[in-house]
Amino acid sequence: MTLLEEMLSHLREVQGSDLHLKPRAVPHVRVDGELRLAPFEALEPGVVEALAAEVFAADRLEELAERGEVSGALGLPGIGRFRVSVHRQRGSLAMVLRQVPPEVPDLDALGLSPQLDRFAEEVSGLVLITGAPGSGKSTTVAALVDRINRRRSCHILTIEDPIEALHADIEAIVTQREIGSDTTSYGAAVRSGLRQDADVMFVGEVNDVETARAVLLAAQVGHLVISTMQAANISDTLVRFIDLFPVSEQASAREVLVGVLRGVVSQRLLERADGKGRIPALEILVGTSRVIDCISDPLLLHNLDRVLADGRYHGMQTLDQALLELTRDGMVSLGDALAVSSNPEGLRISLSEAGVGASL
Repeated sequence: MTLLEEMLSHLREVQGSDLHLKPRAVPHVRVDGELRLAPFEALEPGVVEALAAEVFAADRLEELAERGEVSGALGLPGIGRFRVSVHRQRGSLAMVLRQVPPEVPDLDALGLSPQLDRFAEEVSGLVLITGAPGSGKSTTVAALVDRINRRRSCHILTIEDPIEALHADIEAIVTQREIGSDTTSYGAAVRSGLRQDADVMFVGEVNDVETARAVLLAAQVGHLVISTMQAANISDTLVRFIDLFPVSEQASAREVLVGVLRGVVSQRLLERADGKGRIPALEILVGTSRVIDCISDPLLLHNLDRVLADGRYHGMQTLDQALLELTRDGMVSLGDALAVSSNPEGLRISLSEAGVGASL
């Protein structure tokens, strides 16, 4: 067994999510959100370079030398599948490997809101799954794609960097394309997908104006587009999406967005109160008429939190409403809930009104 296989086997054994490697440092693993020392010696200079050469083909190593960073996927029989990111730091290379769940997770098993199941029933429009890095966006999307795959006879096209969860054809035909090896960019692949009879598209991340234009067009002409963004909350998601466009295009982009937006899910991962893994807390927006009014006029965006709070009938909720339920049900600790709350004092009051002790 190679050194890399030994370290990744350890990551799997401790049920960790990430393995961090850099020269002259002991490898670390992230378990339930916390970084821990792994039982290996500090890596000698040149080891990460050698590991990168094991993972990537010559053309990707050339890209690494030119750009200072490269990402891809690695599958090891009997160990698992991993997302690999290598980057230059202080004149040497560092590497982070993230474990991809061996099986595509089920929406219900993840403890996600029933509203996500309703998003899987949409036939057109745009659904955004957002959050910070490591918040579980990829897992949520994989479960959402799997739910569609099990229910609908359709063509699902995924465009990823890199491909993480592998989807077998069930009821749907699933085509998976990887940036770098199968296509040059998200935007190019989405535009090509318009000619590939795709009913559903998963676009790995909206992070530039080319991709933003492409996903709006695809949603506008009748495809269901699911994508992710890095954003702190739903309001931040909407602002960041529109800000990708030049100022001269923002009004028209906002007009298209309100016409195609079906929903936004912003998620955080919190440690379970029983210490057995982590659980998501979701802020959920559904594209109702009141939501559209808030997005259409930037001056009304500050009303969005109230619309979310009042929209439980439509499947909406704020982050604090999700935290209230998780804390009340004993799923997360009060301290962890308050640490991520957008309004800790308001959450304390709500907990108190719900009969849950809110004193630390």
